[in-house]
Amino acid sequence: MQILPEFEGFDWGNANLDKNHKKHGVTAQEAEELFANSPLVARRDDHHSTKVEERIQALGQTKVGRKLFIAFTLRNHKIRVISIRDMTPQEEQAYEKHT
Repeated sequence: MQILPEFEGFDWGNANLDKNHKKHGVTAQEAEELFANSPLVARRDDHHSTKVEERIQALGQTKVGRKLFIAFTLRNHKIRVISIRDMTPQEEQAYEKHT
């Protein structure tokens, strides 16, 4: 697990925003809510990180309790969402251990 780096907002690319909404039914508002709610369980994604860009995976929930998995990176101190979807049962169990 890792401490989430400080950030100054979100960097939404239109294609990525549409992709996550169409494929997983998750809105930008829901994605942003994850970072305002506790707990947000985050870790470095070593498999997808490069020397140039660190990828982070996190588990969190929206204001209404929707439990989501998010993969993102920080670009220019802004969160750039790569993928966001509902948690799998295994991810939900791991998340529950931290609540």
